[in-house]
Amino acid sequence: MTAARTVVVGGGPGGTFLAYLLARAGRPVTLLERHHDFDRDFRGDSLHPWTLELFDRLGIGDRLLERPHVKAHAFRLHTPRGLVTTSEYRLLDTPRNYVALMPQVRFLDFLAAEASRFDAFSLVMGARVTGLLSGDDGAVTGVRYRDDDGEHELPAGLVVGADGRFSQVRRLAGIEPVSMGAQTDLLWFTLPHRDGDPDDADVDLYLGVHHYIGLIGGPGRWQVGYSLPKGGLPAAREAGVEPIRRFVAGQVPWLADRVHLLEDMKQTTLLSVDISRVADWHRPGLLLIGDAAHVISPVGGNGILMALQDALAAADRLVPALASGAPGADVLAAVQADREPAIREVQAGQVRVERQVAKARERGRPITPPGFLRWLTRIPAVRARSARSNAYGPNPPAPSPELCRALELTPAG
Repeated sequence: MTAARTVVVGGGPGGTFLAYLLARAGRPVTLLERHHDFDRDFRGDSLHPWTLELFDRLGIGDRLLERPHVKAHAFRLHTPRGLVTTSEYRLLDTPRNYVALMPQVRFLDFLAAEASRFDAFSLVMGARVTGLLSGDDGAVTGVRYRDDDGEHELPAGLVVGADGRFSQVRRLAGIEPVSMGAQTDLLWFTLPHRDGDPDDADVDLYLGVHHYIGLIGGPGRWQVGYSLPKGGLPAAREAGVEPIRRFVAGQVPWLADRVHLLEDMKQTTLLSVDISRVADWHRPGLLLIGDAAHVISPVGGNGILMALQDALAAADRLVPALASGAPGADVLAAVQADREPAIREVQAGQVRVERQVAKARERGRPITPPGFLRWLTRIPAVRARSARSNAYGPNPPAPSPELCRALELTPAG
């Protein structure tokens, strides 16, 4: 029996990485991306130490880091009571003791280029999935999609929905996510990076009354996230950019000399924060990963990490199964079983943070972390432990010996 073809829908980090792993293992895979390029505003930029170490094992880490990026060595909170450094990545015992901040378009272009080295990989850009093919037993057997050349049907032994929080694949399969009640939205915009800006401000939160500012560094720019109460966009639009400029200048004084460059609300992009997941990530012939299965809020900046870990866990199960045909329900269920505990743990922490922020906002008090945190984080071991938790996530997956053989890797340890 020949290897079954996998169709991966969605060219985000999880989908593109899974396609790369399958192709490298010699399993035929087609990646469908509905846009004509990977360039989207305000997508996550954080590549954690787990990712960088895995890419080193795959032999592609150095090539990835040849692309422009910024190294973030700590995560800091600027509070009304002073600065709190919660995580310090330079304390980790790894050559990759930092978070690489790289515009996601560069990361995805790199992954797609690496995948294209393998004959088993094919990529279709501008492909909008319009339907799922199914057999007499109801199992998914492929997709129907439209591109610039018209309508197409693409049979597959497995369809993987990796098409994000608004997943078309998930909708077509009739799978509904359950929200856990995010209470914040974020307005994102960019300001230029200038000589003299703080060297260590690459991943910082500035906490104020009613709002906070999330700051993410990058080559030549700062991404600035301005928090709103959930559903607060209409009021923000009515008020215009001036309250945003005042808040940014007040909380981040060294940006005051350029906040005037935010001239219109059209320069902002809304990120409607969500924390949700589906009960079952799979149907016969169908698997969901990444945001299609579970939406991670921006808290901790680990959405990409969770998606890439989903992709590795999926490849670990799928590569041997695909060698002899379409994977069965037991294989797909095993992927969810491998990853769901970590996702539940991350989302539970994010829900707690959302509730704390909402409570402070309702009371009109500054958004501040617990007082004991300021004292605890003065201990280097505490900062290192927090950094390790964020750098690797709960129960980080590692390639099994069988997957290592298929990828031609040396098993760790």
